[in-house]
Amino acid sequence: MKMFYYNARTLVSFTWIIWASSFGVLGDIGVNWGTLSSQRLAPSIVVKLLKANHIMKVKIFDADPKVLEALIGSDIQVMVGITNDLLETISSSSEAADMWVRDNVVRYAFNGGVNIRYIAVGNEPFLMTYQGQFQAFVLPSVINVQQALAKANLASEVKVVVPCNADLYQSNLPSQGAFRPDINQIVVQLVSFLSKNGSPFVVNIYPFLSLYGNANFPADYAFFENSTHPLVDGGNVYTNAFDGNLDTLLAALNRIGFGQMPIIIGEIGWPTDGVVAANISNAERFNQGLVNHILSNKGTPLRPGIPPMEVYLFGLLDEGQKSVLPGNFERHWGIFTFDGQAKYRLDLGQGSKELVSAVNVPYLPSRWCVANSYRDLSSASTHVQLACSRADCTTLLYGGSCNTVGEIANVSYAFNSYYQQQNQAEESCYFDGLGMITFVDPSIADCRFLVGIRDSSASVLSKNIRNFLLTLWIVMMYSLAFTCL
Repeated sequence: MKMFYYNARTLVSFTWIIWASSFGVLGDIGVNWGTLSSQRLAPSIVVKLLKANHIMKVKIFDADPKVLEALIGSDIQVMVGITNDLLETISSSSEAADMWVRDNVVRYAFNGGVNIRYIAVGNEPFLMTYQGQFQAFVLPSVINVQQALAKANLASEVKVVVPCNADLYQSNLPSQGAFRPDINQIVVQLVSFLSKNGSPFVVNIYPFLSLYGNANFPADYAFFENSTHPLVDGGNVYTNAFDGNLDTLLAALNRIGFGQMPIIIGEIGWPTDGVVAANISNAERFNQGLVNHILSNKGTPLRPGIPPMEVYLFGLLDEGQKSVLPGNFERHWGIFTFDGQAKYRLDLGQGSKELVSAVNVPYLPSRWCVANSYRDLSSASTHVQLACSRADCTTLLYGGSCNTVGEIANVSYAFNSYYQQQNQAEESCYFDGLGMITFVDPSIADCRFLVGIRDSSASVLSKNIRNFLLTLWIVMMYSLAFTCL
């Protein structure tokens, strides 16, 4: 009986590996493409950026038509998302689920269309800070979406998943991993349904947050070099937080009878600004270490030789409108800046030894708004508060890259951030006469003063307005000509 169990387990694992391989090579590296920015690159430029870096897997947090239209014909594998605010509706209405799948999946499921592989139902819906707000809606939503895919004959091509935060499980040692008691019953039902329908388990793991939230957390344990503070769990030794966290999940899944469930890492990364530990050096060290670790196929002590089937870095671009409630680093997770420029060297193991920056970015003119040092700046703080309430000033705060550049430079940075966000409108640099426009880049060392980009939708609108005015002028000229006749 014991030998039969071992063989059956091996057969199940082998079957899952074959299924995972049909979706791509085990350990594939993708990215999360978030769009919470006041000045967004045109989706077409972002798709070219992905292709230039041989990134062929992308996870988005909704189903933005402009993003999906830009992905048509790219062959990039896509995970689209149903936002948490839609879960109640979709959980209670199969018609709503049918409509969502029809509008956001079936619509693009044509030859040469969008290569949609997953639908993420919610985003971390079991997060403890939500206090159960979405808990009851998750499984019914998953069932309704699965049925909608079956009706559309897409169930074998598109898999339903639920990205979960790592706070779903807990333990002091990986081998003792267990799902939270308040959610265990729902997780058992959810995992059983996902497994039955050939879907993987998606989890978001952030060693950075462990370091940020715990003063006693060993810093080197967050990275992938041999830690001087390894975690010993029986015969297993953990030298990095990622393996320890992932094995805690695997132990929790094994505890409920699904120890061979395929795993996708939905989000993982390291920010580059906003707090002391968030800097370019650490981000490069972590992300390169992660990529090397995944592509080595080393696996973990509880799943040796089998890495997660896919790993999605968080994130692709900085997002200047993300909430900073978790921390000032939230707007700086990108491996690229908001305008698609590479922050550091990163070999993703997919053909390019370093990141390739975006090209043909529609920048605003090279001019900046700075504080007029010849004016009395004693009242500048009021204007700085106003500017920073609208624009992103997180780099000015403690641990940020602009925190130590001096008072006048701090005022200038705030003024310029607002000025660029307002598309360099002349009046946005007034600040009761305290601001002035300069054509000399005021950046200081690592403190980069940004130049904004033209919003693609605004460009389209301006073009439409110009075309309308031109048409109106032609009509008026013809009317005038006929009147003269």
